[in-house]
Amino acid sequence: MTSNQHTHKDNHEHDQKDNHSGDGGGHANHEEIFRRKFWISTLLSIPVLVFSETVQGWLGYSIPEFPFSNWITPVFSIIVFIVGGLPFFSMAKGELKDKQPGMMTLISMALAVAFAYSLASTLFNLESSFYWELVTLIDIMLLGHWIEIRSVRQASGALQELSKLMPDEANLVTEDDEVRTVRVSSLEKGDVVLIRPGESTPADGEIIKGESSMDESMITGESKPISKKMGDKVVSGTINGDGSLRVKITATGDETTLAGIMRLVEEAQQSKSKTQILADKAAGWLFYIALGVAVITAVAWLIAIGWDVNVLNRVTAVLVTACPHALGLAIPLVVAISTSIGASKGILVRDRIALESTRNLDVFVFDKTGTLTKGEFGLRDMISSDDVDDDRTLAIAAALEGDSEHPIAKAIRQAADKKGLENPEVSNFKAIKGKGVKGKIEGEDFHVGGPNLLKDFDIDLKGDVQDFYQTASKKGQTIVFLITADEIMGAFALADQVREESKETVKKLHAAGYEVAMLTGDDEAVAKSVADELGIDTYFAEVLPENKDEKIQSLQDEGNKVAMVGDGVNDAPALTRADVGIAIGSGTDVAIESAGIILVDNDPRDILRIIKLSKATYKKMVQNLVWATGYNVIALPLAAGVLAPFGILLPPAVGALIMSLSTVIVAVNAQLLRRVRNEI
Repeated sequence: MTSNQHTHKDNHEHDQKDNHSGDGGGHANHEEIFRRKFWISTLLSIPVLVFSETVQGWLGYSIPEFPFSNWITPVFSIIVFIVGGLPFFSMAKGELKDKQPGMMTLISMALAVAFAYSLASTLFNLESSFYWELVTLIDIMLLGHWIEIRSVRQASGALQELSKLMPDEANLVTEDDEVRTVRVSSLEKGDVVLIRPGESTPADGEIIKGESSMDESMITGESKPISKKMGDKVVSGTINGDGSLRVKITATGDETTLAGIMRLVEEAQQSKSKTQILADKAAGWLFYIALGVAVITAVAWLIAIGWDVNVLNRVTAVLVTACPHALGLAIPLVVAISTSIGASKGILVRDRIALESTRNLDVFVFDKTGTLTKGEFGLRDMISSDDVDDDRTLAIAAALEGDSEHPIAKAIRQAADKKGLENPEVSNFKAIKGKGVKGKIEGEDFHVGGPNLLKDFDIDLKGDVQDFYQTASKKGQTIVFLITADEIMGAFALADQVREESKETVKKLHAAGYEVAMLTGDDEAVAKSVADELGIDTYFAEVLPENKDEKIQSLQDEGNKVAMVGDGVNDAPALTRADVGIAIGSGTDVAIESAGIILVDNDPRDILRIIKLSKATYKKMVQNLVWATGYNVIALPLAAGVLAPFGILLPPAVGALIMSLSTVIVAVNAQLLRRVRNEI
């Protein structure tokens, strides 16, 4: 780990503490500081460039002298050095403390030499100065560092989003059977709370009175509401359905299931390995090379000519030429352009390491619900009795389910609407708790409900309906029956709908040589059905949140580079643990905060675009790094004076020009990355 990474790690941990306590400072403040310093320094650099004799000579203009005009350049340069340059010295101190000099040390050394030499040239009328090189170097390094730390600012957002699932208040039932509002933090084990319809569960507990359905998708990933009755367990953060519940608290605070998920997210964030930045490595090597060449240059020239101002010129030329002017932008500029390209294609890159790592992935692991599927019920199949038309059966069921907001009811209505059916009028409608609904249509009684409803009518499945039921059950589908005159008029099989885009994505990933796996909290039958439909060979069913995290870890332990694609709170630990976390944009905020890459358009096919963008981005990074450091191979020996016997010397100003030219080439090369926009 480089010292630059140590600095980021320390800042990251400090930011997490701040954010946990409700203070949103941290990296956002760090980023704002460098943004402000960049703009201030850039504005203050304008007079330095305008009054620089070197720049005037290049552009062919001159400024008339006036009292103290010769002090404009040094004064403004000193201000820029103090405002924008000193922060790099602070960061270099950390690198030197860790005995790992790198980018910040090399930048600081060049700034110190350029500043000291320029100040000496003003005070002692030396041949040349480096004021304009000094300020532009500071400006470019501030810009690069500003862009860089923007990609670091992401760590604690997931934990904040998880905490939002917990309500602030709870309805405590007193011993006198009165209900009063209290803070969730004041709840204790054994307390009884009232959970009204639509409210969040304040803590883990056991139902002691009432029946309802609970939306546990944020915890288990299960798409359909789970029926709950007396004696069943409920989990903090889950949403109550249309029933009223009284729950005895069994776990509070850090002992709850949701708190456990939060711990997993935090641990995964802290344990996630930091890929060494190539630029840091190059800067570390370049530091020792530049220092070595500078020492050799000084010794060689002192032996050759003795003490002379030319010795100082040679050493200064070496150190200024070695300064990573281009290296400071080589990576951040490519990242800025690639993330812009991604955004234009509906791909938001929150973590540059995630984008860089995508090119090396081996396995793509998908959450099922809401990622490979739509996360909502759809009618997959139906059957009608021999003497009834399917449209008639579907229209009657849709009419009976007309006023229900239950996901199954919505799916039946949507199927009828899609076929353009006109639903008959219903009278004497009544909901049968836990079993379904009933009503009268054209004078005839009809019932719609699940298998429990059949027991009330003492109906046994047989023939085609029995085959239909068994086939749908094996696929993990939900079966609903339409009953009239004590007979089954029709049956409907419903299940979470698979995205068409998912089929194409899995097919192309397989064709490209990637392994595809699926994680889900659903049972084995549902998982196998979806995996078979999509052509996925590897799937993990009935996986709890902590097991999802473990599944990712197990794949990594086998030597695989793993990407996790998900959209729910239950995916957050796995998203963070994976080498690359990819969140479907329609997913919960916590999944998005836990991911390095977000698919805004909810299209899993964008994963194929991410792979192409990652490979193109890495290729451009390598090209820039080669150029940003490669010019030193030629420029450093010339700056040292190896061709002096042949009358060829590289003046410090020309060395600075070569350094600036390298920066321009790196910038132009980075811009060429935009051509990949039409290829993804």
